[in-house]
Amino acid sequence: MQKTGPLTGVKVIEMCHVMAGPTCGRMLADMGADVIKLERVPDGDDTRRMLPPDIDGEPAAFMMMNCNKRGIAVDLKNPRGKEVLKKMLSSADVVTENYRADTMAKLGLGYDDLKDINPALVYCAISGFGRTGPYASRGGYDLIAQGMSGLMSFTGEGPGRPPVKVGAPVCDITAGIIAAMGVLAAYVHRLKTGQGQFVDTSLYEAGITHSYWQSAIALATGIAPGPMGSAHPLNGPYQAVETADGWITFSGANTRNWLRLLDLLGLSDLAEDPRFKENAGRMENLEELSELLSAEFRKKPREQWLAELEEAKIPAGPVFDVNEMHADPHTLARDMVVEVEHDRIGAVKTIGCPVKFSETPSAVHGPAPLYAQHTREVLAEFGYGADEIDSLVADGAVIAHEVE
Repeated sequence: MQKTGPLTGVKVIEMCHVMAGPTCGRMLADMGADVIKLERVPDGDDTRRMLPPDIDGEPAAFMMMNCNKRGIAVDLKNPRGKEVLKKMLSSADVVTENYRADTMAKLGLGYDDLKDINPALVYCAISGFGRTGPYASRGGYDLIAQGMSGLMSFTGEGPGRPPVKVGAPVCDITAGIIAAMGVLAAYVHRLKTGQGQFVDTSLYEAGITHSYWQSAIALATGIAPGPMGSAHPLNGPYQAVETADGWITFSGANTRNWLRLLDLLGLSDLAEDPRFKENAGRMENLEELSELLSAEFRKKPREQWLAELEEAKIPAGPVFDVNEMHADPHTLARDMVVEVEHDRIGAVKTIGCPVKFSETPSAVHGPAPLYAQHTREVLAEFGYGADEIDSLVADGAVIAHEVE
């Protein structure tokens, strides 16, 4: 797998499973890092068992999260397996892990152990609640983090309705992205000083970062905002509306766009209506305003409204389902759905790289690995001879599967 990108040459050992940690690893791999995914013995990442769906027997969820990585399997309960990992970490640039707080330390592989043998190592721990505080020992799941971070209290259709989880696992994914940001910041520090460090983030904190607007309101007023459907808590109108044949979103959330919207809808008289003249009034009377606007939008089909809104220079867009998003020409132009050649099943599609670089292009160069696919290759790179690898396999310290 020939890698390109600004992180080419950076070696990352990923000891992560399911979502947050693998998101971090995928971000780094997409930017060129050599991410070596260390999976558990005997059955690997739990995402391998998130079935259905699958593509010819390969789990779609695992393939999505682990493109661009190489895969090995090491038994950390086996003393020789533990020594293999320790040798790898002694020369790696970065290690990421999302175990419970004391797991790595109990193995003698915590940051305090590893910094003595590799002072330049960037060690990133991703957990449910972080490594300090009263909840540090708790396990973490996206749903729990969404509830405790406040996200579920202001997501949903409106007051009095049940709390709603954001459809995407935003705490998991955001924790992975924040972790990648932390790794990169620590790596910049290492380039300046030669010194590695411990990087610590969590699903809980990732959820809290999504509450910027609602926290601003609560900290200023003492009132916790509730759910508002698709509307904005500070500016309006800025929401989804139903047309004659589907849903669109639009922004009338500043004076210029608000007046343009009124002209387009034939509601110019509302410009001087004291209920709606200023943003504060529009927010106070948002339910009534939404009813007035929705009545107009339901008169024409989606595509006609989108064309008229664009001509009027009012920001707007369709509400796509995921298949529509994948097929949209802009998605394809930005290489956000790409095809890679899987080593067993052939061509598969995956999500592309969200950051573009002019001089060091990121790319999806390879598929997710088969279980233990690269064990022999990787161990050879870390100085193990063929006989030593055979011995480790025979002893059960590592698993090595060959691609058929």
